[in-house]
Amino acid sequence: MITLKFKLYQHKRNKYLKRSINAAGVIYNRCIALHRRYYRMYGKHLSCAKLQSHVAKRRKHNPFWQLVGSQAVQDICQRIEKAYQLFFKHHKKGVRPPGFKKVRKYKSFTLKRAGYKFLGGNRVKIGNRVYQYWNSRAIEGTVKTLTVKRSPLGELFMLVVVDGGTEPQIKFETGKIAGFDFGLKTFLTCSEGFSIESPQFFKQSLKAIQKTSRQHSKKVKGSHNRDLSRKNLVRAHEDIANRRSDWFWKLAHKLTDKFDVLCFETLNLKGMKRLWGRKISDLALRDFLDALEHVATKKNKQVVYIDPWYPSSKTCSHCGHVLDKLDLSERRWRCLSCHAENDRDENASINIKRVGVSTLGLGDVRQAELAIPA
Repeated sequence: MITLKFKLYQHKRNKYLKRSINAAGVIYNRCIALHRRYYRMYGKHLSCAKLQSHVAKRRKHNPFWQLVGSQAVQDICQRIEKAYQLFFKHHKKGVRPPGFKKVRKYKSFTLKRAGYKFLGGNRVKIGNRVYQYWNSRAIEGTVKTLTVKRSPLGELFMLVVVDGGTEPQIKFETGKIAGFDFGLKTFLTCSEGFSIESPQFFKQSLKAIQKTSRQHSKKVKGSHNRDLSRKNLVRAHEDIANRRSDWFWKLAHKLTDKFDVLCFETLNLKGMKRLWGRKISDLALRDFLDALEHVATKKNKQVVYIDPWYPSSKTCSHCGHVLDKLDLSERRWRCLSCHAENDRDENASINIKRVGVSTLGLGDVRQAELAIPA
């Protein structure tokens, strides 16, 4: 599955889509209220089928609710059902049940099999009206869902989920494989002897963000000036996100051109975010890996993840000896067995590369053996 994002043209008819999103927000809050009332009355969870049936009956007599397609209403009920199932499963870990949302902050609605039609070129029919979008790439494959999303600035985007069909076979063009270790000081350390520093876009723009945020907090709530300052703050954050995304995509193309297989360690980014907070969010490793996986799929390359419990930093890449303990502050350490001096990040990247090769198929291993240092 591939998600394609397109921006809709600014037009006065877009107000109908925005009203549909508002109607979806009203329906969502109504469903949450029904869930809570049903639990108070019967002490049981309201099933998705009963909720969909009730909303369908109410929708027939409510013209405002009819602005949202029937499939979009079913998707809202299914979203709430998934959120409650997640709450039932992980409530001991602090996961909360879904709650009410402000209608003006509600973001999107999703159409699955009906309610839209692509008319060719850059035109799409949603409901009874035709809209134009920036056709930045071709839509190849079977369209599964179409989501209309509203940004905090009021701009409308179209997210199209496409079934890409069969997965392409991995092609070894360069005959090279590399392991990468993620770090706080160095964004990526490669097993081939080079490292990549992160620009840390949020840190660069922190003073400007703080200034804009202070100006926003001084405005009177509900005033026109406060809304203008909110948009300025949103634009500042979007600028950071766009620059980071641009850097990620360019780096993904650069690495996939250089290597056929790229090995990474599976990390608990949520746990790391609790320890280092804004630093992890600014580095945004998960966003980079999503971009890398997308580019690697298009170029018939492969991204491999190793076991998160493998001690890549504590294992000597020369003899395989594993240390009992290695503090995070120790950046270089000497092996007790072979007395080789190891750089923490470089040593981890070499181990990640070797374990990544072992997870490939037999034919892939033979192709990748040429890239393993003796």
